[in-house]
Amino acid sequence: MNRRPLLAGNWKMHTTVIDACQLAAEIGKCSVGVTDRDVLLAPPYTVLSEVAHVLHGSNVLLASQNVCWEEQGAFTGEISPTMVTSVGGRAAIIGHSERRQIFHEDAEIINRRVQGAVKFGLIAIFCVGETLEEREGDRTFEVLEEQVKAGLAGVAPESMKKVVVAYEPVWAIGTGKTATKEQAQEVHAFIRKLLAEMFEKDIADSVRILYGGSVKPDNVDELMAQPDIDGALVGGAALDAESFCRIINFS
Repeated sequence: MNRRPLLAGNWKMHTTVIDACQLAAEIGKCSVGVTDRDVLLAPPYTVLSEVAHVLHGSNVLLASQNVCWEEQGAFTGEISPTMVTSVGGRAAIIGHSERRQIFHEDAEIINRRVQGAVKFGLIAIFCVGETLEEREGDRTFEVLEEQVKAGLAGVAPESMKKVVVAYEPVWAIGTGKTATKEQAQEVHAFIRKLLAEMFEKDIADSVRILYGGSVKPDNVDELMAQPDIDGALVGGAALDAESFCRIINFS
């Protein structure tokens, strides 16, 4: 299966309007001519509209860093799918480890977010990953199976074309530690096999599975060379245009 690579930059709680516009412009410029892979940026909510204007006419996709399951309503602090699409957003990151670990979003909430995103036409970048304690306790696959099954419960097979899975070992996010290419490939292959059991092989073969966890210019090539790694969800390196442009142009 020839899956189109996706290189996604998650800016997290960084950038003011001026910073965001400058960074987006630089990344948009270095993405010109990149036609065999998708590039995506997920800036803070406060700059989504401005970044959308900067990226207008480019081939860079725009995403939110989370999304509610309702179109509107009394959900203080949330952002709805239609709010995202109204400024040109095409995707939403859901279930990021920081949402799970720091803000205690549980499996039910994450599942509702995934279903809400695909219902309103957004690509759901659905994140899963184990902690260091879980990996050292030899529970990696058990934890991932629980997260994948809970997060994708009730998602119709035809809706899986709007789902991207991102494997983020929590122990490698922002720590400088990276899963080896062999560790990452092993987990990606496990997730794809699990998706085949939950849906069917053709669907599993078409779903893009990204790696996230201290992806840098000096390790992206070897990660992307693995058969089941279809892209990267990049944090810190996405805040530096030169670094992220090198990641976008992996070989």
